[in-house]
Amino acid sequence: MSAPESPQALARTQLAEDVARIVRKRVFDGTYAAGTYVRLDQLAADLGISVTPVREALFELKAEGLLAQQPHRGFVVLPVTGRDLTDVSDVQAYIGGELAARAAVNISDDQLRELQQIQSDLEDAYAADDDERAVKLNHEFHRAINVASDSPKLAQLMSQITRYAPESVFPIIAGWPEKSNEHHRRVLDALEKGDENLARTAMSEHLAEGAQPLIEHLTARGVVT
Repeated sequence: MSAPESPQALARTQLAEDVARIVRKRVFDGTYAAGTYVRLDQLAADLGISVTPVREALFELKAEGLLAQQPHRGFVVLPVTGRDLTDVSDVQAYIGGELAARAAVNISDDQLRELQQIQSDLEDAYAADDDERAVKLNHEFHRAINVASDSPKLAQLMSQITRYAPESVFPIIAGWPEKSNEHHRRVLDALEKGDENLARTAMSEHLAEGAQPLIEHLTARGVVT
């Protein structure tokens, strides 16, 4: 039987995830352009942490395809392409649609009320231009549906795929908050009716429709090649 992980190891894992999120954001907001070298020591110093969680984060981003490791030179940012973003969106749409369909069958009244409250809070965050809170609430909205689906393995796959999707960008894409709110309300309506086919379609269309405005936004900022 393996020994439980130490609190230090668990804290380091969380720290590595935080570093990976920071680097992802810098890639998708153009701070780290394609071809930029992400220096292990420099990034650790900038963040005021040890190199160990930074190294773990960079290897995670390498596995995701955002970075490549160059011998004797470190980690370099790979180009972000429209095809990559479309592929991710298509897979999200398929898996997310299935999760929503299963949630329509399994969701409890308490879970539905929680989702409705999250959506209400999300619309308030968008209206207040609170982008950071909107990103968090949008993540909570989708996560709550995935939990309600009672399909942990499929939800885990969705979580892994979503790491490549630049969630932090969507609140600043012109017109997307309004469209996203409309899509979410369609999903909520399907869940309230317990209509799995309607839920699948609503969620699939929501996740698929985000690809083109995202690509256009990132192309205009020189992020997408």
